[in-house]
Amino acid sequence: MSGDGQLLAVESVPIREIVEALRETHPFAETSAESLLEALAGVESVERVSAQEGAVLVEPLQPWSFYWLLLKGETRAERPEKDGTLTLVGVVHDGEGFGEVPLLAGKGHSPFLITVTLDSVLLRFTEPEFWKLMACCAEVRKVVLSDMAQRLQAYQVEALHREKLVSLGTLAAGLMHELHNPGAAAKRAASQLRENLKRLQEMSLRSAGKPKTQLQLECMHSLLEHAVRGCHAPALSSVDQSDAEEAMSEWLQSEGVENAFTIGPALVAIGFDREELRCAREAFEAGSFSDALNWLEALVSSMSLVCAIEESITRVSDLVMAVKKFAYDERSPNKDLDVHDSLQSTLTILGHKLRIKQIGVQKRFEASPSIIHTKGSALSQVWTNLIDNAADASPEKGQIEIATWNEGGKGTEPGWLAVSIADHGAGIPVDVKPRIFEAFFTTKPQGSGTGLGLEIVHRIVTQKFGGTIAVESEPGNTKFIVRLPVKAVESSPKSQG
Repeated sequence: MSGDGQLLAVESVPIREIVEALRETHPFAETSAESLLEALAGVESVERVSAQEGAVLVEPLQPWSFYWLLLKGETRAERPEKDGTLTLVGVVHDGEGFGEVPLLAGKGHSPFLITVTLDSVLLRFTEPEFWKLMACCAEVRKVVLSDMAQRLQAYQVEALHREKLVSLGTLAAGLMHELHNPGAAAKRAASQLRENLKRLQEMSLRSAGKPKTQLQLECMHSLLEHAVRGCHAPALSSVDQSDAEEAMSEWLQSEGVENAFTIGPALVAIGFDREELRCAREAFEAGSFSDALNWLEALVSSMSLVCAIEESITRVSDLVMAVKKFAYDERSPNKDLDVHDSLQSTLTILGHKLRIKQIGVQKRFEASPSIIHTKGSALSQVWTNLIDNAADASPEKGQIEIATWNEGGKGTEPGWLAVSIADHGAGIPVDVKPRIFEAFFTTKPQGSGTGLGLEIVHRIVTQKFGGTIAVESEPGNTKFIVRLPVKAVESSPKSQG
């Protein structure tokens, strides 16, 4: 047994001495003394544990081999988290039993830390003794199975909620980076725009005192229309753009324009060429021409900054919409859901993590239509877990492939919409593959995985959507295939994976 020996005392007691104490507990309250003695025939004694407050009964990952009865006192089960904290799972009071879930589910280890919170006296039955009780005592069996069902249901609800929070928490850091970049760009552009507006005002005031000819007004009006027409000129190759900027700057310098090598790249960036500027060269004297071109550059630069702010705000808006779709994608009980839209929103939110490892994403969205009519919920959580796992499995500069297609749908059959998410990592070992959808099973290092992600994915796909999930894996190629019915179904078919 785990724990400080001074806090625990274990003794063997004859069965006949504790029969009445057993019958005062919830699991054995309806069982006669004779039935208990018959069920435990051949067992002369069981272990009684006296535990002081603070004693540890079971350590996380310790082999689990007992069913416990708390005669008096109180114990609590807590789950260790990756950050070192503990999450309360349940509290056991006088007369209650615990430990049936790992034994009935065939789990060999405890995922929890179980401690004594009040001085307690407990009985513990070995696994063979537990199975004797289950086989011979119908009332005990009924209570134990009922306890197990309630605990599993409560834990599944809590686990689903927790996994959702874990997913959102994992994405939060990436989202902060995603939101920081456009926010910082918009702030820089706004600061530069303030300086540009001051320059424009100064040049406009200096120019206002000089009368303009009709030719000058027409030329500046034409240049102004070009400057406010759009944010960017047609894209040039790096070499062509460099040559154009150099040629423009040298020409401006030869014409006596101040700041020629600052003005030249700005004018090229928005699509001006020397031919468009010749009207200004012909309409203005040398000094006035320089002033006119500096005014034009300030205007062009201001327009570029406005475009940068607009693009940054659009990026923030896109991220907010992606998060909204992730969190609220299917709140209504019945709705049409675009799977492509759901996948794209998840990729947007996971974008930062993918960029850190320089992972490319190849999308082949061939499903048409890509809409399912469903009563399900939490589909974005499915994509987040699968894509996040694929990213973890992928090598640096690797690639993830996401594909969609339609299956079936002949005659009156609505058919299926299939989604595959593939990576090119090490693959899933053959002996591991049958267990990947089990709760608490993980191949990640301790503290890096909860062992809940794929189990919850399986449950969402099969129970909430009536779909199936399968996995194909070999070294260098792992693919998860989710199949969703195009229309909601009343019952869930058996999973393929």
